[in-house]
Amino acid sequence: MADYFYVHKKILPNYLEKVLEAREMLDSREAATVTEATERIGISRNTYYRYKDYVFRAKDPARGQQAVLSLLLADLPGALSAVLTCVTDHRASVLTISQAIPLASHASVLMSLDLAGLEGDINTLLADLKSLPFVKNLQLAGLE
Repeated sequence: MADYFYVHKKILPNYLEKVLEAREMLDSREAATVTEATERIGISRNTYYRYKDYVFRAKDPARGQQAVLSLLLADLPGALSAVLTCVTDHRASVLTISQAIPLASHASVLMSLDLAGLEGDINTLLADLKSLPFVKNLQLAGLE
């Protein structure tokens, strides 16, 4: 049995939306404390603490899909640049990138991508990345 449901907010009590607003105020540092956020939103601290870990916004479909790639690149000039060029040629956007110090002539790279503007599909992007001479190993570590 599933623990989660998608439910239209129209049938839920409005304080659940306010719990989300309070959490967003805290996350964005628009409010410094839970007390400040709940007072500004108009809910009790008790309501906030009761529901804060159980109410989430559904992912915005317009935001697009995200992927995390793990790559092993040859430690040669232009290797990372070639990967980035391939990613941008497919109209994906790099969200984060982390490259480890090269060891044994190879560098490990972890990259997260926003696929909202992706031309083609993820499999085509992965195939094109794998075909690059600098890419020694490529894994799709996550897709959301």
